[in-house]
Amino acid sequence: MTEIRSPWGSISSKVSLLPIYYLIFVYGFVYILPFGKTLFGLTWFDLLKKEDGPLEWLQFSQFFISSIMGFFIFYKSKKRRSINSLIWLFFSIFCFLIAAEEISWGERITGFTLKSISELSIQSETNFHNLPFFHNILLDPLLHVLCIFLGWVGWKKWPNLSSLPSRKYSLFFLLVSLFFAYYDLSWASTVQHIRNDQEIFEFLLSTGIFMHFLEQFKFLKNSKK
Repeated sequence: MTEIRSPWGSISSKVSLLPIYYLIFVYGFVYILPFGKTLFGLTWFDLLKKEDGPLEWLQFSQFFISSIMGFFIFYKSKKRRSINSLIWLFFSIFCFLIAAEEISWGERITGFTLKSISELSIQSETNFHNLPFFHNILLDPLLHVLCIFLGWVGWKKWPNLSSLPSRKYSLFFLLVSLFFAYYDLSWASTVQHIRNDQEIFEFLLSTGIFMHFLEQFKFLKNSKK
C-alpha cells in the first residue's frame, strides 16, 4: 500500500506511483531545461528520447539484466515443468530477444551488419521489429496486448503465479498502452498526429519488467539464506 501525504490529507494506492513521478519529472522538468541545444545541438528532452539515446540503452540494460535474473529464477525452480516456471523461462527468453533487438543484435556495438535484413529494415539496421510488415502492422497491436496482459489480465486472472507482474506494477504497463492507443488513434483522426515520444513510454515497460524480475530475484536469494 502506497500512501501519499498532501495538504488535503492522505491518498492511498495499491499500485506503484513511480510511473507518475517519472512522467512528471520528464515533462515537468527535463522538458523545459535550458542550454541543451547549445551543448548538444538538441534539447535535453530530445536527447533523452532520441534513437540510440540514453533511454534506449537503459532499456537494453534492463531487458538484458532481467533475462539473466529470469534464467537464474528458472534454474533455481524446484518444479521446472510447472506453468509458473515455464512462464519464467518464456519471459527470460523474451527479454533476451528484446534486448538483442534494441541494439540490433550487436550492430550498434560491433558495426557488423546483415545486409539481407538491414536493407529491408525501416531503420536500415539488423533487427526484425523494424521490418515493414512487422513494424507497420503487428508491432503496436502486439504491444497493446502485452501491456494490457501484464498490467491487468495477468494478475487479475492468475494472482498466484509469481512469474506474472503483480498489481503493484500495473501503471508501468497500462500507461504505455494508453500512450500508444492515443498515438495510433491520432494517425486516423482528422487532426495532426501527436508527437512520437515512444522511447519515453517504452522505458516504463522495460522498468516495470525489470522491477518485477528484481523483486522475485531478491525474494529467491533471501529465501535461500
